[in-house]
Order: sequence, then C-alpha cells, then structure tokens
Amino acid sequence: MYAFVQDVPIDERVYEAIRTRLGDEPLRGLVVHLALKSEDGWLRYVDVWESEELCERAFEERIHPAVHGALQEAGVRVAGEPRREVVEVIDVWRGAAAP
Repeated sequence: MYAFVQDVPIDERVYEAIRTRLGDEPLRGLVVHLALKSEDGWLRYVDVWESEELCERAFEERIHPAVHGALQEAGVRVAGEPRREVVEVIDVWRGAAAP
C-alpha cells in the first residue's frame, strides 16, 4: 500500500469543484480518501492507494486535469504541487458503512 498526508491551500468550494470535475467513476487503486478541514481553514488530504504506481497514474490521467481546471476556474494560483508526507499503513479497517 501507498499512503500520504497532504496539506492543500484550497477551501471547500474549490474542493467541491474538483470533485465535480472528477465525476462519479471510482479512481482505480484508491482505497480511501479523506478531505479534512485544518485549523487554518485549508484542507488536508489523507489518501491510501493500492500502490504508488496506481496513485501516480490517477494523478496524471484524472486528478491533475480536474485540479488544474478547477483552480483556473476559481482564479486560484498555487506554486507547484503541495508536498506529500508519505506514511506507513499499518491497517485499513472498514466499518459497516464503508462500501
């Protein structure tokens, strides 16, 4: 598994625009994605993927085009990709509500 935490300088409005652009088709290899609101009002992502390769492919093919389009539409400029803090997955425990 491949997992990371990433702080992103966007708000919920921009995040929703990104999600709309991504559509309903699941991202191949994504185990779980959490978007959390941090104390400064920006978002923090926690992602778990089946592999780093599937993650990178999803970013290249679907996520980056959606993000860049939403940022441009919102007039938001960011200086490069936010840093990812890679973390080690010990366990992924799905509750009854998880698909």
